[in-house]
Amino acid sequence: MPSKDEESGWKKFLWDSEKGELMGRTGSSWLKILVFYVIFYGCLAGIFIGTIQAMLLTLSDFKPTWQDRVAPPGLSHTPKADKTEVAFSLTDITTYLPYTTALKDFLAQYDDEKQQDKMKFEDCGLEPADYKNRGDLESDLGVRKACRFPRSLLGPCSGADQHFGFDKGQPCIVVKLNRIVNFRPRPPTSNATIPEEAHPKVQPNLIPLYCTNKKAEDAGKIGEINYYGIGEGFPLQYYPYYGKLLHPQYLQPLVALHFTNLTRNQELRIECKVYGDNIKYNEKDRYQGRFDIKIQVNDL
Repeated sequence: MPSKDEESGWKKFLWDSEKGELMGRTGSSWLKILVFYVIFYGCLAGIFIGTIQAMLLTLSDFKPTWQDRVAPPGLSHTPKADKTEVAFSLTDITTYLPYTTALKDFLAQYDDEKQQDKMKFEDCGLEPADYKNRGDLESDLGVRKACRFPRSLLGPCSGADQHFGFDKGQPCIVVKLNRIVNFRPRPPTSNATIPEEAHPKVQPNLIPLYCTNKKAEDAGKIGEINYYGIGEGFPLQYYPYYGKLLHPQYLQPLVALHFTNLTRNQELRIECKVYGDNIKYNEKDRYQGRFDIKIQVNDL
């Protein structure tokens, strides 16, 4: 147990009645310290808030301030699958029901009745055309109209067949270019980097899409792939995208892939790419301008 001297020493430190000191300081001393730290931390808070406000003044609500390091858009597909593998059995609807449900849910936003509002949507043509200029991002034009994209353009992959061909072993996959604010994809000006088989797909005002076997041993096993959409690619009139604030109802153009003659009971690896002068590929990012997917149709 502490001695009486030690105990009285602590008590005197906490409160010295003779000197009127609390923990070694008088009331005026504590007041000065309190005022000092209030001013000190107030100045720090002011500097921090001022810095944040100054930074916010340089930012736009509609346009990214820095886009010099923005990668080309990703190429994605629906349905998505674990490990990019779409595998199902013709004799078991439960094996492909998640895929058809994903397609139905995704295409619901492209229903005709959701694109009827003339204040929000406009017809942009059924043939590839030049960029649709809707003014500068910083202009006072407000919310911009979006191009309609009728899902009927996707042919047998539009949802008229509720099984999207999966029940026949002829599955559909819907492909889109991911959104980048104010990005204008440029069509290829040369066929030098495009496979010879894809040359017929190159046309003005269109970003072409081409799919083929990823592995050499799968050559001849993929069968025919039918492409559905405007020009079987991504037409320029749907670009640029103006962002969520100015383009809340924007619909990306789609391309549907219909695999009509896949070899059964084998895993087939398919690679799809888009081609354009400002679309690059990155081996570390398998979705940048391309993707590959494994498909296996079982009928045993």
